[in-house]
Amino acid sequence: TEAMHNAQIDLDAKTAAQRDAETAVGSHQDALTRAQAALAELKPAVDKVANVNYQGGRTNRLFAVMVSDSPQQLLDQMSALDIISAETARQVQQFKQATADAAAAEDAARTAAETARIAAEQAKVVSDGLQAKQSELQGQMAEVIASFNALSSSEQADLAGSPLPPGFDLSKILSNLIPGSGSGALQAGLTQVGKPYVWGATGPDGFDCSGLVVWAYKQVGKTLPRSSQAQASGGTPIDQKDLQPGDVVLFYPDASHVGLYAGNGNVLHASTFGVPVKVQSMASFPYYGARRY
Repeated sequence: TEAMHNAQIDLDAKTAAQRDAETAVGSHQDALTRAQAALAELKPAVDKVANVNYQGGRTNRLFAVMVSDSPQQLLDQMSALDIISAETARQVQQFKQATADAAAAEDAARTAAETARIAAEQAKVVSDGLQAKQSELQGQMAEVIASFNALSSSEQADLAGSPLPPGFDLSKILSNLIPGSGSGALQAGLTQVGKPYVWGATGPDGFDCSGLVVWAYKQVGKTLPRSSQAQASGGTPIDQKDLQPGDVVLFYPDASHVGLYAGNGNVLHASTFGVPVKVQSMASFPYYGARRY
């Protein structure tokens, strides 16, 4: 189930990336539309300037001197030329900037569209993989359930085992807990001892291993990742000799199993189908590491 949880986390991330990329496409398309509108507004004025220059129009001070009949007319001509020149320069500069903005917006829109396309393809690959894992898990679940149902009542009881290890004093553990989110999570988790193992469940009627950890920490206001491998990557790494009740402890080389440290070398966990939530010695499993949240 942890592999399926990881695939779901990956799918959620890829889907979010696809949404972000598609949003960026829309934003860049809007910018392109605005830039093109600015170009359309400025183009007639720039075309007019270009046409005047092409036809040999006179817009310089020497021409004003040559055609003026009086000093006042000369001043008027030169003042008008200054205004025309400044306005023309402004329009030409705006046109250049609008052209650059349009080109940049078009490039950004094209890049965003390609990013969205790639994100969509990646999301589909992950989605297809998740569906394959779900089908595989369904088959494995059916086999495990069939094997469990083939056991006698006494064999099923032996498999379930005791909910607490020999000598485990639950009241003593609870009374000695150091205040903190970890101890609070353990205290919440211990109330679920005896609940059934259910694939993909996060409580309150049943749990898988990472689901129990997620539920316990949720009771103290903390949100942990959904898979054991993701939980192994969060929080603060803790050396085994420094474990405190409520620390997240992980097992097997691929961190495929997880529980809460329950003190005295024990772990509170939901282990497998047919075995309810229980406290058990950590020596029963190959230790991977621990995290404190």
